[in-house]
This record gives sequence, C-alpha cells and structure tokens, in this order.
Amino acid sequence: MASKTFSNNKKGFSQLIQWTEKLFSDQVKILYAMEATGVYHEALAYYLSDRGDLVSIILPNKISNYVRTLDVKTITDKSASQAITRFGLERKLEIWQRPKKVFKDLRQLTRERDQLIGERTMLKNQLHAELAEAFPNERSISRVNERITLLNRQEKDIKAELAELIKNDPQLVKQVKTITSIPGIGTLTAVTVLAETNGFELIRSKKQLVSYAGLDVQEKQSGTSVKGKPRISKKGNKHLRKAMHLPALAAIRNDERFRAVFARLIAKHGIKMKAIVAIQRKLLELTYIIAKTGQFYDIGYLHKAIDNTILKS
Repeated sequence: MASKTFSNNKKGFSQLIQWTEKLFSDQVKILYAMEATGVYHEALAYYLSDRGDLVSIILPNKISNYVRTLDVKTITDKSASQAITRFGLERKLEIWQRPKKVFKDLRQLTRERDQLIGERTMLKNQLHAELAEAFPNERSISRVNERITLLNRQEKDIKAELAELIKNDPQLVKQVKTITSIPGIGTLTAVTVLAETNGFELIRSKKQLVSYAGLDVQEKQSGTSVKGKPRISKKGNKHLRKAMHLPALAAIRNDERFRAVFARLIAKHGIKMKAIVAIQRKLLELTYIIAKTGQFYDIGYLHKAIDNTILKS
C-alpha cells in the first residue's frame, strides 16, 4: 500500500493530485476517503470537490470502531491512513456533498461564542478572587471589568449574527422552531446541534448520532466478568456533548416526565451523572427524530420512546 505525506494547504493538495495520478491510469475513477477530523479535513474536501473529484468523509467513531477490528498495536499517522484506506476499500461509502454554507457559518459562530463564554467565566472567577483579597488592586479590578464588558458586547454581536443567519434561511427557521419544541432545548442548542452535524448530513441513525457525540456507553468486559464500570466513550464531538448538558438539566427541572424518568434512573443505580447523561442522550436523539420528520414534539408519542429506551441505560 503506497503512502506519502503532504502539507495541509493548496501546495500539498496539488502534490497529492500529482502523486495519485501517477499511481492510477486515466480510466480509474479515484475516490478520496478522509476522516472528519474537526475542521482540518475541510480545506482538502472543498479543494477536491471544486475539481469535481469524488470525496467521502467518514465519521471518526466509524474509523475508531473499525481500527479495533484490525491487528494494529500502535496507532501512527501512517497506520491510521492505512486503516481509512482499507475501510474505504471494504465498505460502500457515500459520496460527500458540500454542506450548505449556513451550517459552516453557524458552527464558526457557536464555537466562537462557546470560547468567549469560557473566557468570561475565567475572568469572573479572577474578579471574585481579586475582590476577596484583603487589599484589592482597584486598577486590576477595573481592567478585568473592562474585559468582561468587552466579552459581553461580543457575545451580543454573535447572537445578532446568528439570528440574522437563521432569519435569512426559511428551512433553517422551520428546523429551529420544531427542534425547540423539545423540553429544555433552546435556540442556541438547536443551532449548535444543526451546525455540528451540518444539518445531520452525515448522520443516518440515532445510534450513529449518539456515538458521534461520544455519548455512547462503553463497557470493559473479560469473559462473563465486567472489569470496569460502564462509561460514556467521550470519543466524539465535544461541542455536541457540551450543548446537551444544560438542556438535560432544564428538562429534568421543568418537564414532569423527564423528571420522573430521572428519578427512576437514580433509584435504579444511584448515580446522578449517569442519569443526567441518559437524559442528554435521549434529548439528542429527539432532535434527530424531529429534524428528520419535521414534526413538533409530541409528549404522548415521544415519551413512550423515552420510557422504552432510556430506562435501559
């Protein structure tokens, strides 16, 4: 299996094309398969798409699950690329279609806001510590307050940009409206989920979505004995996981059925965080169902699904 390393820029992409053209005849149609690695695969995907080449983008959890079936003891860039190649040869891959630009713009803005919120929280903690000192430095306090004010203004600007993007896309308006009918799901959460999944473009099932977010449960077993406690994998999109945390708490607090399910899960295994994660997982699945069907949240029908599946957690 031939291999070579290229820079992740236009010069490297051009060299990749020249290299592959030397390896294959003109009669062979080349499919470029790549793993969805955050944002680092995007430049190459768009470059190839602009050329009219076939591109397939594979979710990371699919590759990691496939690698576990191989006799690979050490994971390197070379062995990882070989695994992706083997996966592409063995499976029938879907051809990637360029996502709508709006999802890319929304993702940039929601991630920027998330980073901004983290910075502001750090500054507020710093301010609290400064004020708790015996002799606070007034100039330091003033500078921290100025930075917090700046971040507040920037968050306001980001929210305005998000609202404008949504307003200008009727289909997106409808999707956000239906998704926010789910208890605990607000506009920012709905937009984040849509942005991080490109409108669920790469997602084909609820199970795949849960795995993509890293909310799937993994158990370490040996024979008939469980050697470790079941844990969520966290091998997925951290932005999706983070986006579902507060909505899960809101659903537990404000929705009677979710609150009852949460109480039953606590009674079952006594682990509060595990119960919260189960609610997160179900809320994420509901966003997928509603986005795909276009139907508003129905407390009767959808809560039957909750009772049938969530209590297995």
